[in-house]
Amino acid sequence: MRVPRATHLVILSRSEEGAQRALEEVKRWTAKAGLTLHPEKTRIVDARLKKVGFDFLGYHFERGLRWPRTKSVKKLKETIKPKTKRANGQSLQVIIKDVNRTLKGWYQYFKHSHWTTFQPIDGWVRGRLRSILRKRNRKRGRAKSKPDHVRWPNAYFAEQGLFSLVTASAAERQSSTR
Repeated sequence: MRVPRATHLVILSRSEEGAQRALEEVKRWTAKAGLTLHPEKTRIVDARLKKVGFDFLGYHFERGLRWPRTKSVKKLKETIKPKTKRANGQSLQVIIKDVNRTLKGWYQYFKHSHWTTFQPIDGWVRGRLRSILRKRNRKRGRAKSKPDHVRWPNAYFAEQGLFSLVTASAAERQSSTR
C-alpha cells in the first residue's frame, strides 16, 4: 500500500516556542490524515542567523534574503554548457537565442532572488561565449596582450541580444519601487 505524502510546507513563527507549538499541531493534523513528516527535512531553524537558513522549492532562505540554492545554479550551468561548447558550429546569434530561452525561463522563476545573485551567472555565460569566439579566431588558452573581455566587452553581447539577468533584475527592482 502506498503511503500518502504531503509535498512542501514552511511555517514561519516569531519565536521558537511558537514554532514548537505549530510543529506539534502539524504533527497531530498529519497523523489524523494518515501522513507522516519527513524526519530529516522537518526541523526548526532561526533563518535570521547567518549560515542557518533553509532550502525550499529551489531557493535558499537566510537572514531575510533569498537566492537560488547551489543545486539550482549548478543545474542552470549544466543546461547551458552543452549549448555553449567551444566547438559549436552554429552562429553566435543562434547560440545566444538558445541560451536566452534558458536564461529567461530561469530568471522568471528566480527573479525574486537577492540582486547580487545574477552578476556571477551573467559573467559565466559571457565567458562561455567568449571561449567560442576565441576558438573561432584560432586562439587557445587565455589572451595575454588583449584580454577577451576587452576584445568582446559586455556591450558586444548586449548588442548581439544576449539576455542579461543583471539588467532584468535592475529593471524589475526599478519597476517595483514605483
